[in-house]
Amino acid sequence: MQSDQEHSPIRVGVAGRIAAAFINSKLTPLIIIASLLLGLFAVLRTPREEEPQIIVPMMDVMVAMPGATAKEVEQRIAVPMEKLLWEIPGVEYIYSTSSPGQALAIVRFYVGQDQEAALVRLREKLQSHYDIIPPGASTPIIKPRSIDDVPILALTLHSSRYDGAALQQFASRVETAIKQVDNVSETTLIGGSRREVSVTLDKARLTGYGLTPDAVAQSIQATNQRTDAGSFARNNVDLS
Repeated sequence: MQSDQEHSPIRVGVAGRIAAAFINSKLTPLIIIASLLLGLFAVLRTPREEEPQIIVPMMDVMVAMPGATAKEVEQRIAVPMEKLLWEIPGVEYIYSTSSPGQALAIVRFYVGQDQEAALVRLREKLQSHYDIIPPGASTPIIKPRSIDDVPILALTLHSSRYDGAALQQFASRVETAIKQVDNVSETTLIGGSRREVSVTLDKARLTGYGLTPDAVAQSIQATNQRTDAGSFARNNVDLS
């Protein structure tokens, strides 16, 4: 004996009735074909770019303060300048670093803002506050950057055998080789220790000659020149 539930009709909702209408309709294959054709048309006609240019205005603001420690640069330049730059409309991100004698602030605006307009706002904000620059600090230098300036490859050289000067010379040779690679736009060498000459002053002799350390420094800077030393031949090679 069959129960009443077996003879009762199956109830379906709205979604079920729509699905049943599409299954039983002869227009369903035509709708599917039309959807495929519209999708193919959209793929073929939609503009595409291999390397889309994304506008992200970025500027580096550099301020020099010779003789100041990193802590002094942070308290007198970096922190006040960062607070000032946050007042510029459209600024999304500010990253500042302090080093002995120099402060750097990287200002990034929201994506899509006009590069020139953002640069004008930044320059006007700094120029209107030149009067609060602490003594001994230089005028801020603004260097615009774009998304193309973001490096795509960074090579780090380290060694427990060679010092910073030797690594710097080796990195310089690596940089020269990289520049010879096709489609390389720009390379930057950061870090290392360059060759330098240390001058130790004798206080007694300075007093005897009536000189000051500043006078000696100016004299060294005045004679710091690069000139041609001529050429000579050695082993059938002309060296200059």
